[in-house]
Amino acid sequence: MSKVVSNTKSAGIIIIGNEILSGKVMDINSFFLVTELRSLGVNVMRISVIPDDIKIISEEVGSFSELYDYVFTSGGIGPTHDDLTIEGVSNAFGVKMVFNNRLTEWLKQRYGDLVNEAAMKMALVPEGAELLDAEGNNMPVISFKNIIIFPGVPQLLRKKFVALKERFHCSVYLIKRIFVNADEINIADALNSVAIAHQDLMIGSYPVGGNPDYKVIVTVESKSEQILSKAIDELLKLLPEKIIFKIE
Repeated sequence: MSKVVSNTKSAGIIIIGNEILSGKVMDINSFFLVTELRSLGVNVMRISVIPDDIKIISEEVGSFSELYDYVFTSGGIGPTHDDLTIEGVSNAFGVKMVFNNRLTEWLKQRYGDLVNEAAMKMALVPEGAELLDAEGNNMPVISFKNIIIFPGVPQLLRKKFVALKERFHCSVYLIKRIFVNADEINIADALNSVAIAHQDLMIGSYPVGGNPDYKVIVTVESKSEQILSKAIDELLKLLPEKIIFKIE
């Protein structure tokens, strides 16, 4: 498989955990990551939710790593039997798991006499992995090749991602929103025409219920202010002025 060709950085997100697929826990990490990455100019291409299965983790991580510039995983890095992400990543690239001295010391300082064989599992990394520092006294984030491995606990993931987010920053998306008091069927031809004329533009149409002022929010996105302005001008010429509630 070949890496996605794009004028921006691409990303894939892999959410790992039986608890998500069985409905025991709601996944909010993917929404957080997409929102943050989009604000940084990173284009998220795919989100995958997979079980705690070494073979599936290995296949998904290996595939995503080839396709995208960044791969963000969430979950499966604790001390229990079903925490299999590190082993899955290692298997995907044919490397062994090794104890990282820095993580070993961090665990001993953090947990003292409570450190046992299960806890030491959290010091294992794929051979050749890098540790990315999070702020304060947080456990470093494990990075291997283009894969960044986050915990599944939302509070921890958010804290660690925020501490590291600027390393993923690239040129940001510019966005305009047009609030339209018409049904999608009435504006589809105009949207299609502009979308065809500007293949490097992203146009979205999102119906809204229960609002007396507008029925659809149209979003137009680009990394080029010139392209964005031109597309907005073209779109407004095609849409009847009376249906435009506001533009922001």
